[in-house]
Amino acid sequence: MIVKGTYFQNDAEKPLVYGDVEIFNTKRRILRGEEEKEAVLCEPVMVGFCGTDNELMHMGSEGRLGPKFPAGMNRLINGHEGIVWVPSQNRFAVVLIRGGNSYDPTRYTEEETYFEYGCDQADGLFCDKQYFHPDMLLPIPEGYVENGKLKLSFAKKMVFPDPFACMLFQLERMEDLGSAHNFRVAMKKYKFCEEEARAVAKEEIFDRTVIFGLGTTGMFIGDLIKQNHRDAKVLFVGRSPEDSPKVKFALEQADAEYLRNIYDSEEELAKAIIEKLGGRATTFIGVSGSNVEHRVAFEHKVLGCNGIYNSFSLGPKVTFDTMPFGFENHLIFGSINFRQDHMEQAIELLAKSRYDEIVELIDRDEFTKDPMGAYRDRIYSKNAPMKTAVIWNKNYVETE
Repeated sequence: MIVKGTYFQNDAEKPLVYGDVEIFNTKRRILRGEEEKEAVLCEPVMVGFCGTDNELMHMGSEGRLGPKFPAGMNRLINGHEGIVWVPSQNRFAVVLIRGGNSYDPTRYTEEETYFEYGCDQADGLFCDKQYFHPDMLLPIPEGYVENGKLKLSFAKKMVFPDPFACMLFQLERMEDLGSAHNFRVAMKKYKFCEEEARAVAKEEIFDRTVIFGLGTTGMFIGDLIKQNHRDAKVLFVGRSPEDSPKVKFALEQADAEYLRNIYDSEEELAKAIIEKLGGRATTFIGVSGSNVEHRVAFEHKVLGCNGIYNSFSLGPKVTFDTMPFGFENHLIFGSINFRQDHMEQAIELLAKSRYDEIVELIDRDEFTKDPMGAYRDRIYSKNAPMKTAVIWNKNYVETE
């Protein structure tokens, strides 16, 4: 079937283009041991733009996208955040992105395979119609459809389940690791049994939390930490002015504090973070995409003894001096994942949230006229909003 859409290709001049593209009903399995299933034809309605899309565009300009293409193809239809209309089922659905021949596609092992719609070996949402595995079309809550159309505020929120689910996974991992990493300290300190000590360690790992970088992922994890650990102290570190709408919104959502990075050196910044926290960090979460993260945490000792370093940025290299690293008992982990239950939980939580307020829309015609220019000059420009999305099919969204 030929449809209109945007797609990545290996081309130094035009790695992202809009035009006719052929889509295919490819049989896939969602989990290892399950049967392959025919896909269901859907119509994308609202699609969000992700930093991964921007990175893939740059990879295409450098000719490095080959492994990301669907089998036998020389292009990849992008888009992995959004909501679709399922004509055959007369309903809307949020697309679960990752599946594959593995027991858990988010935690696949070396001999297993996976795919990700719009990112890796499977076409995504930036097109008029697309095929998706029937079990990966997650239902939406009731009450957000009127006269066959989605409420605009709800549709905007549904560009976030993918990154929000990632942050639910991050929270779960930090809780698990913090409890396992420090419960023996808590047993000695409080004279607790193991069960009591694990519960205390799970809480105390967030006592002084640094979130280095203030994009949507940083905002989400700060929000979730405070929702689940009310006594946690959360400090966002970013470059935006304190009175910017982004900073104000994040602080309201996460009941957090903020430190603007206006310092001439990383050493001065580190001292300011420690002073603002009231001590070295128990947890340091890097989401800025810069190499400053690990230097501030390790070289300048913002991360305290027995602390966790959560590397969520794509791109930076994490290095550390093995002498203090070993003696200060730091724990480093990185995992950009989520499970289906995280995605389902994200949909429910987001539906009741205010996160539609940080989504700005770009007109479809403006985007498709010059996709690369839209990415460069608007979606990821210096003055870009926190999140940009596009109504791909206006027939399914109530905009008035």
